[in-house]
Amino acid sequence: MLEEVEGWLRTRSWSVTDRPLHRILAAKRASGSSVSVVLPALNEEETVGEIVAVIRHDLMRQAPLVDEIVVVDSGSTDRTSEVAAAAGARVVHRDDILPRLPAVPGKGEVLWRSLLATEGDIVCFVDADLREFSSDFVTGIVGPLLTDPDVDLVKAMYDRPLGGAAGQGGRVTELMARPLLNMHWPQLAGFVQPLGGEYAARRSLLEQLPFPVGYGVELGMLVDALHLVGLDALAQVDVGVRRHRHQDGQALGRMAAAIYRTAQLRLARGHLIRPALTQFERGEEGFEPRTYPVDTEERPPMIEIAEYAARKVA
Repeated sequence: MLEEVEGWLRTRSWSVTDRPLHRILAAKRASGSSVSVVLPALNEEETVGEIVAVIRHDLMRQAPLVDEIVVVDSGSTDRTSEVAAAAGARVVHRDDILPRLPAVPGKGEVLWRSLLATEGDIVCFVDADLREFSSDFVTGIVGPLLTDPDVDLVKAMYDRPLGGAAGQGGRVTELMARPLLNMHWPQLAGFVQPLGGEYAARRSLLEQLPFPVGYGVELGMLVDALHLVGLDALAQVDVGVRRHRHQDGQALGRMAAAIYRTAQLRLARGHLIRPALTQFERGEEGFEPRTYPVDTEERPPMIEIAEYAARKVA
């Protein structure tokens, strides 16, 4: 491991217990910063309500840390929107944000558009499929941004059990993202969960970053933030254990393809020869091919969008 990374692990990797809530709240009052929590959601009616309810109870009613909770629904066919609204979130549909620009499917698309639907100086992203959710996920990653002005982006780190096995989750991380980062961006080798969906950042950073529209958004954001603000402005916080719905192997394959494409663009800004991934499923007559497009589009930095620039001026 690079000596720089070893030093970073000592000075920029923390535990949620390192910053008690009263200290975070004092820093928030002193700075005058506002905090938005964004949950990108697609068919998450079973879990989104509990996450919203915990954040509202712990970090809005009992402690004034979070100023707004926004659930961005990206086309759910279940009761995600109704459940989220009933729990106290402001629900916005992806297609209603920046309607002049047709939306494309993908998590990164939702996160990018959420910058126009929120007001906070600090934006905290939380996946909507988490189970046994704790508000430590929010305080852990927001805390350093409020207490340390030199930190611009904070990722959560955690154990990811798979079934009954500890530490076996995060398969795309171990098979795709971690090798890519270690080989091509070794300064980022210290991140325990580089693809984790729980992270917070200053709006002033997020608005300058391009957003891959699909599953490559987390890797792309880390790499681009490294180049823009440097390793010392990035950090991670241990928040315990993350339990969520796991994807099947083929879905993970499609995620890995999108992540590889994101890395490829940043390595050479080249063109993918074939922006598609063929996988196989056993059918009545043997293995049948299924071909899926690989996310190749990226949204520009939000600060370049006229509607967003106009809002900042206003």
